Amino acid sequence: MFPHSLFMFPAVKLHRHWQIDAAAFPPRSPVKMSLLLVASLPVMVIATVRYGTKLLGFCRNLLTQAMNLTRVAVSVNKTHAFVFSNCTHGQAYSVLETFHLYNNTYSSLCIGQVKGDFLDEVVSRVAPRVVLELGMHCGYSSVRILRLLGPAGRLLTVEKDPETADKGEEIILVAGFKHPQFQVLACASAEAIAGLRTHLSDGQGLDLVLMDHSAEQYLPDLLALERSGALSPGCVLLVNHILGPEGRPFLEHVQARPQRYTQRRQLEGMMELTWNGPSELH
Repeated sequence: MFPHSLFMFPAVKLHRHWQIDAAAFPPRSPVKMSLLLVASLPVMVIATVRYGTKLLGFCRNLLTQAMNLTRVAVSVNKTHAFVFSNCTHGQAYSVLETFHLYNNTYSSLCIGQVKGDFLDEVVSRVAPRVVLELGMHCGYSSVRILRLLGPAGRLLTVEKDPETADKGEEIILVAGFKHPQFQVLACASAEAIAGLRTHLSDGQGLDLVLMDHSAEQYLPDLLALERSGALSPGCVLLVNHILGPEGRPFLEHVQARPQRYTQRRQLEGMMELTWNGPSELH
């Protein structure tokens, strides 16, 4: 456990332009949603006795999701507090080293140093002008990417939970990066992809995409990116946690389309692919 003082830090003012409807109806935090679901457990039990095993399975899945949401929220809060309080502000290297120090003892959602080195190699080789990151979490991968981008490089990073997005954005700012270098999209990946064109200049496309959000969303998001025309020819995709059952539809899609995709390499479940452009194969 961390000392209470770790959580007592000055807030960094964040600049976020919210839509009117989002401001009027702010989303619930994962912890509040989880507590609400857990509080409804007695009702679930009574309903299960009455309606049988199918409802029991539904309730079990619902409770599991609630506990997962709580675990993720707690992990993000603790990681953010530790990194914010122990790193040297304004130094990206110190921010990353503090993440590594935290990971030596506690689990977190960041990809870690081994996959981080893999990411570094890809970013340095591709030299992207525009990077799309799906799944910002605490901002670890964002910092790794930003420190290697050229002067004209820009990162669009997506995080569907607004509270996590705020914490990740704060870590990016603490690492010394400015808003012209990156933009945080606090929305679901599908919504972010649908609005990509508003964040790209005429004729501009994505040179690198990092997928590190929900594996079951990988294929729908890839299909949406294909339809959007936002992928530049030669765009590199780095896809994390690809070897689990949730990633199988994504793998089957790209393996059935060798004209569109070239599989490069894989390290600890993170796979590199190259988008060759559209083909006649559907």
